[in-house]
Amino acid sequence: MNLTYSAEEQAFRQEVRDFLATSLPDDIRERVRLGRRLSADDHVRWQNILSERGWLAANWPEAHGGPGWGPVQRHIFDEECAAAHAPTVVPFGVNMVAPVIMKFGSEAQQRHYLPRILANRDWWCQGYSEPGAGSDLASLKTRAVRDGDHYVVTGQKTWTTLGQHANMMFCLVRTDPDARKQAGISFLLIDMASPGITVRPIITLDGAHEVNEVFLDEVRVPVANRIGEEGQGWTCAKFLLTHERTGIAGLGHAKQALRHLKSLATRVQHRGRPLLELASFRQRVVKAELELMALEVTNLRVIAAAQDGSVPGAESSLLKVRGSELRQELSELTRRALGPAALPFFPDFLHGEGELDDPSLAESAAGAAQYFNRRKLSIYGGANEIQKSIVAKTILGM
Repeated sequence: MNLTYSAEEQAFRQEVRDFLATSLPDDIRERVRLGRRLSADDHVRWQNILSERGWLAANWPEAHGGPGWGPVQRHIFDEECAAAHAPTVVPFGVNMVAPVIMKFGSEAQQRHYLPRILANRDWWCQGYSEPGAGSDLASLKTRAVRDGDHYVVTGQKTWTTLGQHANMMFCLVRTDPDARKQAGISFLLIDMASPGITVRPIITLDGAHEVNEVFLDEVRVPVANRIGEEGQGWTCAKFLLTHERTGIAGLGHAKQALRHLKSLATRVQHRGRPLLELASFRQRVVKAELELMALEVTNLRVIAAAQDGSVPGAESSLLKVRGSELRQELSELTRRALGPAALPFFPDFLHGEGELDDPSLAESAAGAAQYFNRRKLSIYGGANEIQKSIVAKTILGM
């Protein structure tokens, strides 16, 4: 296994850098750099630029209109996008439901949905978690009753990220209440404009409207919108979550966060000396950097295996655990480095169009908000405690 980059891969890295330097809008780059919330229009603008270049669906094969990149190229692309302060592509369509449609969807479903996702015409959200069914997802209670050519869906979903912008939702529903938990679940694609759907915001600790509750009251969904066979939803869900967990590791974002932390710690003074020279603080930074290097090698091992055609299994759980914990630690160290400067809260600046006269306030405004927001990383996509059990059982044989 070769863990070094070839000359072709290095040339590809430069191509990505050149593209980002000329094509990423300056206003979007600056909002991402300062940790300000992006509007729906910001996301759509950037994803349209990627779509026009043919780079929106970085993980898609050429047969479905993707660039046909290997795992190493996708890794390089993600890393360079993070370094350039490009927005993360909203993953629910292109990176999550699309692979499920490719693997389990009918030819007609692939012809209909995949070109729309590739052209950035649909905004998808995820209908998985429910009150009482988060880590134990198979306990979900949203019911789908067959009525001729439709299902009638009733229930509630929660923590639906960016659902306020979505026009489509992929949703797990219970079609057979008498079967064992995992066997009675099906995977439906639901038009968010359907009568009976209500989206209600959940305001998070950082003051943002990022997640929602979604109520479904006798929503009629065509049977043709079911992916796979009835009762095959759990298989689709597990396949999708493997892709989600690998992405949560966020290696590119972690590397960018480390660069920012080290730059900040050389500028912040502690008793007349740079904070990075304080032994106790420097030790934590060094430890985080070493863990990041180890995570990168692990990630390269996983993508090298994928290059040979294998699919990440429990390895995705390992990446999710270590990546999320590392990103939380980096946000904690950044908050500590900012000190009292992290205390002020400017919601109009972070979540709207308000501006700050003092550049130093703008640079530090997102510190505390990002710290609170990063707490969720160890929960969504499968709680870390559950992922550690998967690693112990599957990889360690315990």
